[in-house]
Amino acid sequence: MSTSANIGDLANVSSGAKPVHVICLGLSALDQVWRVDRPFSGGSEKIKAVAYGTLGGGMAANASVAVAKLGASVAFWGRAGNDAAGHEMKSAFTAEGVDVENFRLFADGRSSVSGIIVDSSGERQIVNFRGLFPEAANWLPLDAVARASAVLADPRWVEGAATLFCEARSRGIPTVLDGDMADAEVFERLLPLTDHAIFSEPALTAFAGSADDKSLAALARFGCRVIAVTRGEGGVSWYEDSELHRQAAFSVDVVDTTGAGDVFHGAYTLAIAAGLDVRAAMMFSAATAAMKCRHAGGRNGIPTINECLVFMRTKP
Repeated sequence: MSTSANIGDLANVSSGAKPVHVICLGLSALDQVWRVDRPFSGGSEKIKAVAYGTLGGGMAANASVAVAKLGASVAFWGRAGNDAAGHEMKSAFTAEGVDVENFRLFADGRSSVSGIIVDSSGERQIVNFRGLFPEAANWLPLDAVARASAVLADPRWVEGAATLFCEARSRGIPTVLDGDMADAEVFERLLPLTDHAIFSEPALTAFAGSADDKSLAALARFGCRVIAVTRGEGGVSWYEDSELHRQAAFSVDVVDTTGAGDVFHGAYTLAIAAGLDVRAAMMFSAATAAMKCRHAGGRNGIPTINECLVFMRTKP
């Protein structure tokens, strides 16, 4: 089957003719953003904000929103505190059509929250609280994995990711790892359970010592079907079947790259869930991420499947 015909099959997902269900597990965070004329200069001072807003974030969280906006069924599995931030994140998921039955708000937990100061030139000052919640994953409803077409996890909840991936593997369901920054032991545990590992360049450099193409081949020892690295404007490279492949980035007028990698991962997981081959999935994901970059914010501008298919037909 040709790549173009394969991508065209995604229209059956958006129409409901081909049911696809994705589970995304990992980090959900709340970003509180203050826009200012100038940043703090140091010491004790008070500055005035010209704008303020709260935005949902987190790798797997943004990926789940991407899957929902593209038009497939998706559930987010994760942890937060039973606090104002946790409830705000849960409401945002629900508004986007993401199933949050297993987004658990722990009474004795604390949600992950960041305070971000953005000045008029776009420079940022960020303070992050990672959150506090139990690591145990024994409450996850693993029977629900049976109805998933593919699953995605980021490395922020290692026990949850390992539990989900083991269950998916036992059922022959594809597993996708968002390879963001994490300690080496996290990847050493999760990669043997991963079918499709897609790293960011900084994370691949930190783990493998380099983000060049040779590093992808070296990681084949973990047994993943696909090892990939996203390179922003440089597109994506991946190692599959002992061969190196590349997909160029789509050219767009970039407004904001925030969340582009998360959107790429969500689109890729959906494409694999729909049965696309890897090259078609990479092309579709690159297009989806590029379209998002035309808008400010990590979740704005994510297209529907049909919008993405039209965009791809207009690009070389």
